Amino acid sequence: YDVHGNVWEWCADWHGDYPSGSATDPTGPTSGSYRVIRGGSWSDYPRDCRSARRGRLTPVYRSDALGFRLALSPVQ
Repeated sequence: YDVHGNVWEWCADWHGDYPSGSATDPTGPTSGSYRVIRGGSWSDYPRDCRSARRGRLTPVYRSDALGFRLALSPVQ
């Protein structure tokens, strides 16, 4: 929330084509060569700084415009 444009965020999903038709929270492939990144960074145009913006990179790629977000799962 409220951090669009800070850094691209690594996602757990492997990159692949979206399924055809409507889907809510679709799962990607179980393996691949590229991981999904989302959100845009400080070095992108403002129009690209949104959570719907999706890219792909190899997991070994490093950049000052790329990071991740820690998330705490609710206590059960």
